[in-house]
Amino acid sequence: MDREEALRLVRSHVKNRNLVKHMLATEAVMSRLAQHFGEDEAMWAVTGLLHDLDYDQTVDDFPRHGLVSAEILEQMNVDERIINAIKAHPGHQEARTRMDKALYAVDPLTGLIVAATLMHPSKKLREVDVDFVFHRYKERRFAAGANREQIASCRDLNLDLETFIGLALEGMQSIADELGL
Repeated sequence: MDREEALRLVRSHVKNRNLVKHMLATEAVMSRLAQHFGEDEAMWAVTGLLHDLDYDQTVDDFPRHGLVSAEILEQMNVDERIINAIKAHPGHQEARTRMDKALYAVDPLTGLIVAATLMHPSKKLREVDVDFVFHRYKERRFAAGANREQIASCRDLNLDLETFIGLALEGMQSIADELGL
């Protein structure tokens, strides 16, 4: 599945504008990580873009989150590796591959970075740096919904937290205008 087809699918299934921005942010970070690791950038990016495809349908039935997306994507003959990562990100199956592990760790980090940006004096993503996000990460009450343990699972990618945050910032900063930040 190419990006344009994935974006059309997202726009047809997801009505919440902020959720679409989260999915775009996840796409950008996954793309940056794929570059870093020498992986298939297009596949990783599409995986990030599609990861919350079913959120509107499963918001009140979280145990099905990811599974409904998998059903939709299976019917479209989407690559099984993408489907597996999407099923692994909410914990329905073990994150086995590097892409699975990346999506699992990236998902909450994008929200933490958005929250940190909104607290930054400039409120501009391009002016946020690793230290600023790292200090917010250490404040447990700040953006409490951003699961720190999940973010810290970047260690399973052999990345320390500062490097992981830096790569994520680079990815998100590359689409700052699209994110409205």
